[in-house]
Amino acid sequence: MRKWFARLAALGVALLVAGQGTTAALAQEPAAGKKIIRVGATQSMDSMNPFLAVRLISTSIHRWMYGFLTVPDSKTLAPSPDLAESWSTSEDGLTWTFKIRQAKWSDGQPITAEDAAWTFNKMMTDDAAKTANGPAVENFESVTANGQDLIIKLKAPQASMLDNPVPIMPKHVWEKVTDMANYDAEVYPTVSSGPYFAVEHKKDQYVKLQANPNYWRGKPKIDELQVIFYDNPQAAIAGLKNGDIDLLGRMSPPEFEAIQNDPNIVAWNQQGRRSAYLQINHGATTSDGKPVGDGHPALKDQKVRQALHYAIDKQKLVDEVQNGLAKPADGSIVPPMYQDFFWEATGDTKVTYDPAKANQILDDAGYKKGPDGIRTMPDGKRKLEFRFSIHTDTPIEDKLAEYLTGFFKEIGISLTTKKLDSSKFTEETGVTGLFDIAISNWSVNPDPEEVLATHLCSRRPSPTGEGGGTESFYCDETFEKLYKEQQKELDRAKRAEIIKKMQERLYTDAPIIAIYYTNDLEGYRKDRIASITPIPEDNGILYGGSSYWPFYTVEAKEAAASGSSAEGGSNTGVIVGVVGGVVVIALAGFLLSRRRKSTADERE
Repeated sequence: MRKWFARLAALGVALLVAGQGTTAALAQEPAAGKKIIRVGATQSMDSMNPFLAVRLISTSIHRWMYGFLTVPDSKTLAPSPDLAESWSTSEDGLTWTFKIRQAKWSDGQPITAEDAAWTFNKMMTDDAAKTANGPAVENFESVTANGQDLIIKLKAPQASMLDNPVPIMPKHVWEKVTDMANYDAEVYPTVSSGPYFAVEHKKDQYVKLQANPNYWRGKPKIDELQVIFYDNPQAAIAGLKNGDIDLLGRMSPPEFEAIQNDPNIVAWNQQGRRSAYLQINHGATTSDGKPVGDGHPALKDQKVRQALHYAIDKQKLVDEVQNGLAKPADGSIVPPMYQDFFWEATGDTKVTYDPAKANQILDDAGYKKGPDGIRTMPDGKRKLEFRFSIHTDTPIEDKLAEYLTGFFKEIGISLTTKKLDSSKFTEETGVTGLFDIAISNWSVNPDPEEVLATHLCSRRPSPTGEGGGTESFYCDETFEKLYKEQQKELDRAKRAEIIKKMQERLYTDAPIIAIYYTNDLEGYRKDRIASITPIPEDNGILYGGSSYWPFYTVEAKEAAASGSSAEGGSNTGVIVGVVGGVVVIALAGFLLSRRRKSTADERE
């Protein structure tokens, strides 16, 4: 077996070298005057089918291609008109009417309420169509169209209706699909309603998008947007520095520091929409309440979880693990960029770094230290030795593990690192419960309902391991009650207060422990991009934002087309790292879990 893997590795290296030699040959001169922007990504599309795609890069590209009922306002992030130009709701909150604007698909056909009704009904009746955004229609009783009016009747009030994450698809194209589960949507050009439509996709290599002349806001200022997939961050950084790509996002601190002094690159460092936290196996159970997994029994004790929290020096983690490019989390899982919903602990509720207090909590609870300095359960039968599950090949997580090991040693707890590949990590931390403590990250949307919903009782897996989507195996009566209250509250300010109470419950009960909010680290070339508007417009995000806005507003300098692919030709800069990555993925049999987005970088 080891020899077999060694041969695979050698083959991957050989093809990687071969790929380096072919990169220049794949680049072609652009058509005269064509304005092209090239975006690098260290992830590739899992599917061009929006009903199936769950990766962050996929949902981002689909945001650039398709319209939604509403989109986040570019300044406030509050829901604003998109395909729905206006809406109203009944007094009981159970009936919503959306007026679909008079607009056209990229093929010239009119956009109607029938398109939206078909999209939602398809998800309600076809299990495969629920893969990407199934929870968004769980509360729908019926969806009908009357002229340009879309009428959605709900089973119960739902305040997040104006943040529906489902892209509206053209009925006249998609109603012909008979097997949604196996439909890859590789038909070009796509029929789209957003700023761009896809014209070409090479798996694990690139996607080419063209500006949509029928877009209701007006055609984008560039002709073509290319997304080029890299197998590793180092290759992507090199691509940005040498001009193979024009913009790169989602960098780690060391990667970001590599571009900070480059005179050709604008280094973009702003608040991000991601939170990083520890998920703690406080007693994993299935949806019917049956215990599952092998979590350490001490973690069922809230006092132990609280002691762990007091033992963590979050500022040190920010300074030395994130190189200062993050904010310590004195709150929960909603990052501070979402001012309406962000909650931060104060007063006696706030947990500060205090190892003496952590030790006192454990002493008082009967967890005594043995001769080796490691505590035992109150009955003395088992040591407090925990596993820390992280992803393979993630230096930041390795470094985090080193610091946490030292912090917990100070309070008599042993921590050992357990490295897992993406699919195994997802399985053990979200289905089988074979973990003690695990790292987790989430890209939070402007409406945080979805990330909060990952901590509901209903998100635990079934007894057979199906369904789910849990982030913590949490099942708490107080949290459930608050979740239902915020669903019914249509007053945004009042709803925000309820959501803050939900975060406080997570903070004090500690099924998870937020450690920091990572900055949004990006970079773009000054010689290629003339201007680009982030979202929100005041110090916001470029790539990875919760809207198409940056890539609708981007303007290219004439030099931006240099080295880009000619119309109808192969893509520029098909990355050297891609070739090796394709081999590894193909030979290793990469499996994407659709129960929940499988790695920190894949989650939406």
